Amino acid sequence: MRIVLVGPPGAGKGTQATRLAEKLRIPHISTGDLFRANISRQTELGKLAKSYIDAGNLVPDEVTIAMAKDRMSQPDAENGFLLDGFPRNVSQAEALDELLKSEGIKLDAVLDLEAPEDEVVKRIAGRRVCRKDSSHVFHVTYSPPKQEGVCDLCGGELYQRNDDSEETVRTRLEVYHTQTEPIIDYYRAQGLVVTISAMGPVDEVTSRALEALKSGQ
Repeated sequence: MRIVLVGPPGAGKGTQATRLAEKLRIPHISTGDLFRANISRQTELGKLAKSYIDAGNLVPDEVTIAMAKDRMSQPDAENGFLLDGFPRNVSQAEALDELLKSEGIKLDAVLDLEAPEDEVVKRIAGRRVCRKDSSHVFHVTYSPPKQEGVCDLCGGELYQRNDDSEETVRTRLEVYHTQTEPIIDYYRAQGLVVTISAMGPVDEVTSRALEALKSGQ
């Protein structure tokens, strides 16, 4: 299957993308991973992307599209892929359509993860990360530490990252609504959108997604 995964920040896209790709036996292709891999390998595209990132600018669409094209042409993506974070706007969606058309393939589905805005803010703004080990993550409501402000695993101080503040989250949501959300209507016009609720336990959301993809509803 060839799938595009969309949804607001905090909807659990990263978690679901990893799980769905494993279940469907297709590669999970995220823009973040693409950038890191190309920059790490110092490819020409990686060097170009890094020059924009270091200057504090967004990487242009044509660079992102070129990276995605290169990744989708690799052998492990021959029978499908799951795109996460790309396309992020309508112009990228149009470019992806042209790219796939030139290869004689097409998307099977666009999986839209829905979550209420207040829940998204609560999920992200409630996160607390350990200063000693950033892989130790807690949540003030869903997985609180035994002692407030202290990591259960190593005793490090827990803090809220700047980009997890409520103000920043609401700004990220506004960017999502204005730039990325329009691709849902773009793909809905092609009959590709499958919408599910991102609420509930992770396993439940994964099962819901697999069933929706299978039925196409």
